[in-house]
Amino acid sequence: MRSFRFAFVLFATAILSVGVSSSSSAEDSPWPQWRGGKQNGVAAGESYPIKWGEKSGIAWTTKLSGLGGSTPVLADGKAFLTEGAEGQNTLLAIDVHSGERLWTTALGDDRGNKHRKGGGSNPSAVTDGRSVYAYFRSGDLACVDLDGEIQWQVNLQDKFGEDTLWWDLGSSPTLINDLVVVAVMQSGPSYLVALDRATGDVAWKVDRRLGAPEEAAQSYATPIALEDRDLIAVMGADHLTLHAASDGRQLGRVGGFNPDQDKRFRSIASPVVQGDLIVCPYSRGATVTTCRISDVVAGKGRDSIVWRRDDLGSDVPTPAIDGNRVYFIADGKAAKGTVAAVDLETGKTLWSVQLPKSRIGFSSSPLVAGNHLYVTSEDATTYVIGPLDSSSPEVVQTNRVADNEPFTVASPVPVDGGLLQRTRHALYRIGE
Repeated sequence: MRSFRFAFVLFATAILSVGVSSSSSAEDSPWPQWRGGKQNGVAAGESYPIKWGEKSGIAWTTKLSGLGGSTPVLADGKAFLTEGAEGQNTLLAIDVHSGERLWTTALGDDRGNKHRKGGGSNPSAVTDGRSVYAYFRSGDLACVDLDGEIQWQVNLQDKFGEDTLWWDLGSSPTLINDLVVVAVMQSGPSYLVALDRATGDVAWKVDRRLGAPEEAAQSYATPIALEDRDLIAVMGADHLTLHAASDGRQLGRVGGFNPDQDKRFRSIASPVVQGDLIVCPYSRGATVTTCRISDVVAGKGRDSIVWRRDDLGSDVPTPAIDGNRVYFIADGKAAKGTVAAVDLETGKTLWSVQLPKSRIGFSSSPLVAGNHLYVTSEDATTYVIGPLDSSSPEVVQTNRVADNEPFTVASPVPVDGGLLQRTRHALYRIGE
């Protein structure tokens, strides 16, 4: 039965999902995509707020007029996020210093939501510091300049067929070289497509049909751009695939993530990369598999696996990875609220912290900022865990805000030594 226990998406969303590859992106955009310029959920700098609440430690709050799950991305002193408002897909810019709404741009008709956590505006935008690229459940993909003027707009569903996902789109666009890349992984025609960043013209499109059963063929994860290797990594449909950025050719793949052919194994959490290793959560948060990228490209398939665990995982939140540590927040029934630090090379747990037990879930992805890990639950409560250089970190602060209505799914974002947090109805700037 397709029930609400399917925790979609985001991008987290999915939501959500990641990869900015232009060399100027990291310089021009302090947080150009939902997992940051290095795709790892790690903020630069050492000092970030630890304690805040509705009456203190918050610089401003801006009310949002529509719903969306996208995490803000930053460029030119602006935060860009999407929402469905007045029946329209909307990209908006908010001044990060004042919280003022600078502009909104309509980008097609909002397709609404199929799931209580989601909507038509789940994918996070991505920016190269000069333009912003936004993608919606309607299939609309657009390039907008930093002043809100549309440079080009296409509809992928008009070009390549209707969305057949059971739930709300969550995969965010990814930038590599001069391309914007989108993964469409669903029951039926699935593909990876790259468009010219300047014109919106299709540069290449490759099918990605891997025979996964029913819902397992569907993925809400975001493709990862491996700039130094000129590769794109894609997780979903029971497989990890690596593609050439130049033409989309599949250069290697790893299957076997669903040996029992479970029909419900859709993907939401995206993989994360450090060096030659790629960490892949799967099986609705029941497994984690880490592969050596060079071995995948060499055609070694499952022999490229460095380690695998079936007692650890993350279904919706994408892990953070910092140096030799991978940070997971478990969101399944059995281990919900368990935060674990795992050694990247061996897969061994270094420490774990149990957050307070409750019915509240986790869809936001964790952020490493300074010497602490920030984990936000679906009621917008943020737990600060640290110090991370300790052998046994603990919850040092629990922070709540007034907008605690479910569901907060966007991830916290660093900005000038502070944080941005998108809740269900507002954007908060945390820090004085």
